[in-house]
Amino acid sequence: YRQAQAAVLDALPRLHKLHVPTRRPDDYFAEMAKSDQQMQKIRQKLKSKQEAMERSEKAKQLRAMRKYGKKVQVEILQKRQKEKKNMLNAVKKYQKGLTDKLDFLDEEQTSSQGTKKGNANQRTKKGPNAKRRYKNQKFGFGGKKKGSKWNTKESYNDVSSFQSKVAHNKGPGKGGRGGKRGKKALNKRPGKRARQKMKNRAR
Repeated sequence: YRQAQAAVLDALPRLHKLHVPTRRPDDYFAEMAKSDQQMQKIRQKLKSKQEAMERSEKAKQLRAMRKYGKKVQVEILQKRQKEKKNMLNAVKKYQKGLTDKLDFLDEEQTSSQGTKKGNANQRTKKGPNAKRRYKNQKFGFGGKKKGSKWNTKESYNDVSSFQSKVAHNKGPGKGGRGGKRGKKALNKRPGKRARQKMKNRAR
């Protein structure tokens, strides 16, 4: 290395004296040692490595989130178990006569009432959704739909629209002998043979 460095330091001034260029110009075009196909493979490899790193980073984040969620869940379960244990201990003490206080029952009732009130408030605050409100505004509330076709006492006793002929199938053209005769009487067009005879007579 030292020998090469000394040779370069000795050769550069001589080349400058002879006006020989020693630096590559800015617009110099040189062909790359590697082909375009090889460079494309290298780019694809680098891209796949980057994608693999991103996937592993996302997987790490998901694992961390799962661990945190599991930790929170375990803490909640432990808290519930602790409350249950305290409650059972208080009940045992009361049963044995060691204490005459029923504060634990009051606490339980207040907590349950608080949760119920919270749920009721949430329901009342929600109300109908935007789609339901728009339809109510456009079409109105309508009215009672269920049971609208049921009979009432007045409709049951009302027989003004009753027709015995229609009810007992005795109208004109409604089955039976009378019905057949009625059909024949209504059908005024002659039969096929009669029409043929009429045509022959006309000829």
